[in-house]
Formats: sequence, C-alpha cells, structure tokens
Amino acid sequence: MTTGKINVSVENIFPLIKKFLYSDHEIFLRELISNGTDATLKLKHLTSIGEAKVEYGNPIIEVKIDKEGKKLHIIDQGLGMTADEVEKYINQVAFSGAEEFLDKYKDSAKDSGIIGHFGLGFYSAFMVAEKVEIITKSFKDEPAAHWTCDGSPEFTLEPADKTTRGTEIILHIAEDSLEFLEDSKINQLLNKYNKFMPIPIKFGTKTEKIEQKKGEEVAAEDIDKTFTEVEVDNIINNPNPAWTKQPTELSDADYKDFYREVYPMQFEEPLFHIHLNVDYPFNLTGILYFPKLGSDLQIQKDKIQLYQNQVYVTDNVEGIVPEFLTMLKGVIDSPDIPLNVSRSGLQADAAVKKISNYITRKVADKLKSLFTENRADFEQKWNDIKIVLEYGMLSEDKFYEKAGAFVLYPTVDGKYYTLEELKENLAANQTDKDGKLVVLYAGNKEAQHSYIEIAKDKGYEVLLLDSPIISHLIQKIEGDNSNMTFVRVDSDHIDNIIKKEETTISKLSEEEQTNLKTVLEAIVPKQTYSVQLEALDSNASPFIITQPEFMRRMKEISQSGGGGMFGMGNMPEMYNLVVNTNSELATSILNNKDKDAQESLVKQALDLAKLSQNLLKGEALTAFVKRSFELIK
Repeated sequence: MTTGKINVSVENIFPLIKKFLYSDHEIFLRELISNGTDATLKLKHLTSIGEAKVEYGNPIIEVKIDKEGKKLHIIDQGLGMTADEVEKYINQVAFSGAEEFLDKYKDSAKDSGIIGHFGLGFYSAFMVAEKVEIITKSFKDEPAAHWTCDGSPEFTLEPADKTTRGTEIILHIAEDSLEFLEDSKINQLLNKYNKFMPIPIKFGTKTEKIEQKKGEEVAAEDIDKTFTEVEVDNIINNPNPAWTKQPTELSDADYKDFYREVYPMQFEEPLFHIHLNVDYPFNLTGILYFPKLGSDLQIQKDKIQLYQNQVYVTDNVEGIVPEFLTMLKGVIDSPDIPLNVSRSGLQADAAVKKISNYITRKVADKLKSLFTENRADFEQKWNDIKIVLEYGMLSEDKFYEKAGAFVLYPTVDGKYYTLEELKENLAANQTDKDGKLVVLYAGNKEAQHSYIEIAKDKGYEVLLLDSPIISHLIQKIEGDNSNMTFVRVDSDHIDNIIKKEETTISKLSEEEQTNLKTVLEAIVPKQTYSVQLEALDSNASPFIITQPEFMRRMKEISQSGGGGMFGMGNMPEMYNLVVNTNSELATSILNNKDKDAQESLVKQALDLAKLSQNLLKGEALTAFVKRSFELIK
C-alpha cells in the first residue's frame, strides 16, 4: 500500500473546486457517468483497431444506491486503470491541472474544454461526498488498484481484489447531500442528463411480463397463454437517439416518436422537423421541430436541448441557435461547442457564430423545400409558424435574404401570396396615380369589417396581417421596396388611400364647407378627432373614423419594443373624422338652424361611426343606446 500527498500546494483545493468550478452540485453524476462512458468508448476503439486484446462484449454503466451505508456506486466496464495510471491521472494531472486552472480562472474565462484535459469532472464528486473511493482494474494484465481520498490532499493507493475489467467509484455521501441517496432524485438526474448517453445505463431492475405458450401444434385461438414475471435490468437511456442516425434511416413516425421521447408532456404533434447533420467545418447533428405557435410569444418551458456527445448540457441555447429559432423545440449535439468547465456557460467564439449561421441557413433551405414540395400544406400551417419566420426576417439578415422564397402574405379571403406574387397580382389595380403599389391590410378581420368591404367593393385585395410585430416588418419591407407601401385599410377613406386621377366634385360650395367645418369642430371633441371634409361618392358613409397609418404604426412599433420613439407609446389616441360633403347628412347638419337638433345629429352620427370602429364603450355607449331608443319612439 502507498500513501502520499496529492501534488498540490493549495491546501483548500476542494472549497475552491466547489466555489469556482460548479455552480450546480447535481452535475457530479453527469460527470462521473461521462467519464465511465469515455472509458467504455475508448475501449471499444482500442479493441476495434486490435490494440486491446480483450472481448468488448456489451458493456453497461450501473448506478447503485446503498442507503444504509450512505454510499452511491457508479460502475463501468470500460478501460479501467493501473495503479500507475491512477497515480498519474487522478493525483497529479487532475490536481495540478485544477490548481493551474483556478489560478487562471480568477482573471479570465478561457477555460473551454478543461474538463476533458484535466479530468476535473471526477473531482465534482467531492461536492456531494465526504470520501471517494476508486476500485479499478485495467484491461491490461495488471493488478487492480484501490484509491481513497477524504477531500483533503491526503490519499491512499493499495492493491484491490477486483477481478473484472472497469472502474467502480464509491461516493460516501456527505450529510448535507443525503438527497442523492433517494431513488427519485437519482432517477430524475439520470433522466435529465443521461437520457441519450451512448452506453446503456442500468439503475436497478424492473419487472416485465413474458408471455409463455403451453401446448404444441394447437390452433392459435386455443393456445393457453400465461404470463411469467421476470426481473430485468432497468435501462434508463436510449443509447441510439434519432439524431445520431441518418435521415434516410428514419420515417416520419420515428421523428414524431422521438419528439415525444424528448418532451413526454407535449401532447400536440409538431408541424414538421429539420434534421441537422454537418461534419465540416464543425461537427453538429440534431433535429429541430416546429411546434404549433400562436401569435402570443409565450415563454416556453420545453426548449431546445443542447448535448455534447450525447451528454445533456443545457436548454439555454442562446448564441448557438439564432434568437428567432429559440421558439422551436428539439435537440442539438456538437462536440465543438466551447463550454466552460461546468458546461453551464457558452464561450464567445467564432465557431459558435458559424454554427448559428449554419442553423439559420439550414432552416431557411428546409422551409423553401417544404413550400415548393407541398404549397397547400405549407399554407395550411402558415398561421402556426408565421411568428417565428417574421421574427427571423427582422432579426437575421441572412434569413431575410432567403425568406422571399417562402414567406406568405394571406388575404382576408384565405388566399396566400409571396411578396413577388403580391407585386404581380396587385399592380394593375392598386397602383396609385404616383406609380406606387399600395398594399392594403387589416389587423383584425372583425373589427375592420366595414373598411374591408368598402375596399373589396372597389375590387381591391386586403391582406390579413395580424402578428404583434407586423409594423416592424412592413417598415423593413418598404425600406427595401421603394415603390411599395403598406397601408391599413382603416387609416383613411379608400379613395384617399389609393389616389387615382379622378376627383369627385363636392356638392357644397367653399363657403358652405367652411360653415359645416365650424359647426362640426364646435361639437366634436378636438383632443381626439381632427375633422376632415372630403367630397366622396354620395353612397359612401357620411362619417368615417380613420387613424393615420404613420401615427398608428409608430405607436405600435414603440409599444412592441421599437425604442420608444419620441415617447409615442404613451401618446393619446388621435383619429381623423372624415365627413362626406356629398352625403345627405352633411347637408342636413348644415341646413338645420336648431342648435340642439344640429348637435344631436352630429353626436348621433359620430357615435355611429365610433360604433363601427368598436370605439364606443362604457358611459358613451349607454347614452347612445338611450338616445337611439328616444329617436325611434
């Protein structure tokens, strides 16, 4: 037996490890199982190239709880270590590496890949254990070794009587960490971090029923069937998850099954998936799913999960996945993503930007092919995915460049156009006298119904653009298409929105118009309404309330995080009251010499216009109903 002092000058290395390396104590299990997996996969490689003259077999990793002895065992059947290797890898490298690392850590965060280099993962065990033992036997024909350390720099190393290849790590769980002796806690951690590890992980056993048939040569329906219960290993992981396979090996059903495996609590099917697979200039595999998304950008609980060689790292994928795609679900696995030592933080790195750009491109290409292959299906799913795509156009220039090929603009009648198709189909009818294409849109089909109908009577198409970020997006599209403008259908009278050459002549003389305006401005509240006289078709509504496009759009942009332009988000609502001078009502108001009757007419007409815009509420609505009943008595 040898005893010795670990090669380290800092006496309190363990408190430092606890403080600096790991923010989250529970990851010790992930690290120890990862080490066991590495040891097993290395053995697989050595046997495949003939360097290890042993049978690889079907190795597993086993996790066992000894509640009475307050011990947790992690056992692998991998490479194992000789006494010399324990001395080298556990005592010298890990500790000198840890000390060297901690010196650097205080000043900088250039710590990517430290775990792999220094074997520091093993030392995460001391966050939950007061003593750790390693019993290990190498695949080489050498005696087994038994290493023990109680968290001080003192260790013992002696021969062991282990006869089977591999390593067993025994954690003597500390009093403040007894939760890690509970089956439910370990099960939860294994499911979180090790669900897709490449080596089967056993945690206890389970009972399975096996069907036994009695009798020979008997007709199928007469066979006497009985079931026998047998104990089998409880393997908690799927070592070959869908993302590790080639797309050609997987059916649509396989992709849907995998979605349910990753998100057991998701009851809705995903709309479609994107399989990522790249090996140059970096390694990345994964499957992303488009879930059904409404227009409310709710915070999701089931996010994209990041893995590193099938080890779960985090579901905080900011920086790796472009922001607009964080609304998707799925899995990304890359050994090339630089993480800090506890794998909890991402390193700012050029490779990460490349990965993010690749994912953007891949998603755009997939959307284009889905659109091309089955446009009708794509149109059907549009409302469930549009918010992601519109956000992508705003936030990622590379996505915006490709989006023209598949981003759709639906009409209120359920037709769908791409931007180019919009230009082609609307140009003949909706180009104004200045040669500008005017694209009409509604934000709410019900609320803006009367305006939509007026536009449709003129033969105009009206789009339905109702997502919360649409004002930002149309601003961007207009910036790139100078001959095109988007105008909401209720922002003015339709003849003013799309101005043609012909002008309607007013029945009222200039003097009569001046008098009418004076009467109206004395009655209509000027803090909310700006009175505008227009010579419209005599069949058009006498009073029309509109909200100027520019004002409304700026207000919407500032409310949805556009930088609070000039404090517009807090501005009171301002509307135009368009009065049709060719309507009979305008003449009646002008010719009525009874001031009270004149006021009553104006108020009733204004309330009707407000009612059509859903602006009549509360006390004003009650008064309007009462007044209307008086009128029809």
